[in-house]
Amino acid sequence: MAVFQAFRALRPTPEKAERVAALPYDVVTEEEARETGDKNPFSFLHVDRAEIDLPEGTDPYDSIVYEKAKENLSAMEAEGIFIQDEKSCYYIYELTRMGKTQTGIAGCCSVDDYLNGVVKKHELTREDKERDRICHVDVCNANTGPIFMACRYTEPLLSLMEQWKKEHAPVYDFVTEDEIGHRVWVIDGDGETEFIKKEFGEIPSFYIADGHHRAASAVKVGLKRREEHPDYTGGEEFNYFLSVVFPEDQLTILAYNRVVKDLNGVAEKAFVGSLKFNFELMVMPGFPCKPVEKHCMGMYVGGEWYHLKAWEDIWQDKDVVAQLDVSLLQDKVLAPVLGIKDPRTDQRIRFVGGNHKLRELQEMADETGGVAFALYPTSMEELMQIADEGRLMPPKSTWFEPKLRSGFFIHKLS
Repeated sequence: MAVFQAFRALRPTPEKAERVAALPYDVVTEEEARETGDKNPFSFLHVDRAEIDLPEGTDPYDSIVYEKAKENLSAMEAEGIFIQDEKSCYYIYELTRMGKTQTGIAGCCSVDDYLNGVVKKHELTREDKERDRICHVDVCNANTGPIFMACRYTEPLLSLMEQWKKEHAPVYDFVTEDEIGHRVWVIDGDGETEFIKKEFGEIPSFYIADGHHRAASAVKVGLKRREEHPDYTGGEEFNYFLSVVFPEDQLTILAYNRVVKDLNGVAEKAFVGSLKFNFELMVMPGFPCKPVEKHCMGMYVGGEWYHLKAWEDIWQDKDVVAQLDVSLLQDKVLAPVLGIKDPRTDQRIRFVGGNHKLRELQEMADETGGVAFALYPTSMEELMQIADEGRLMPPKSTWFEPKLRSGFFIHKLS
């Protein structure tokens, strides 16, 4: 069963929260981060992407970047931009996008739960990205970005959240430039925090929705601290890592689309013809093709959009991973026809989150004479089944929207 702890968050003062809150470090480019940082001295990107405060061309993995992150975080705390709660609390975090709301609880997951499989994964991580966040967490002595989690909430937990929201004013309440509403409440009642801990203790599994690299890095820093403190008791803060856990049925997964820069030397007509062995093809003249059901996808190449529907015999009787549309595309098109053997490392493929318009995919493909694929989203049910089976999805199978903002909650490791 899951361990989910209250903690003393370091968090922005209410009047500064809107300016502090920032998109996760890994969904903004350095150029975008520098532009934001230049305009906003309070942006949390000064901590999460501290290279923006160093000369252009600085290696983002250089040790000076992590030291700068630590310096910036300490300065923001010293200047009163951040304050730390005096007692351990939980925090309700509500996001609203396009009229749909998801409401979760921020707290700290257990390093041991990650190691023993209570916290379940569905993606591989890359060593270079892990190394980056390990250094960042270790030098800053803090988890600065929350891991986005999901679980099957109990009814009492849902009821408690709604009751607390009705009876208390949020400490943060604003809408960001991307029209996403953010509201945060502090749950500081002793009875409520004990109840929340008990209820989460009845839940058998947490699922990482977004933040596999942050989670793996936080755990490795925790293990490093255990080696440095062989007399640890298990109660130290480094045994836990920052997370926000949402009810799985409130989450929205968008498609994670693909653009390949060329046709691997295959003529356009031959490329389209080769797909007919595995897909029913239909030309969609004049407008982008957005798939509306599983085993269908849109494809743009050579000025035309096509609707592709997988023949039943290529997915029927396959396991849950092989049936994913991202798997069908990889196994039947990207690898055998376009030569993308390892999408995690191949520089010819670009992954584009479902928050981008399909016409943007079209423009990307036209720039290089390549091909774009618009996919149908993976479901939460598929994600949880794959994680429960201890299996892994192909890379970039899910794009969760809205993204959690960083800077609302910081978990100090000591």
